[in-house]
Amino acid sequence: MRQNNRRPFQAMALMSAILSQLVGSVLIGIFSGRWLDRNLGTEPLFLILSLLIGLAAGVYAMLRLVQHFFSGE
Repeated sequence: MRQNNRRPFQAMALMSAILSQLVGSVLIGIFSGRWLDRNLGTEPLFLILSLLIGLAAGVYAMLRLVQHFFSGE
């Protein structure tokens, strides 16, 4: 396959990897925060904290993935 025809597929792969990392880390944060709140009786505290930690982890993973993708050129 020629290089020009391959670029759209690489871009779609990058976008799907970014989406799955962001959504996965946020969902893990939400569910772990809800579980901790339910077991400890601190209703919105750990939900908010773990949501923010999951979002930060997703953004960090996204930045590393994009950096790795563009370092190959």
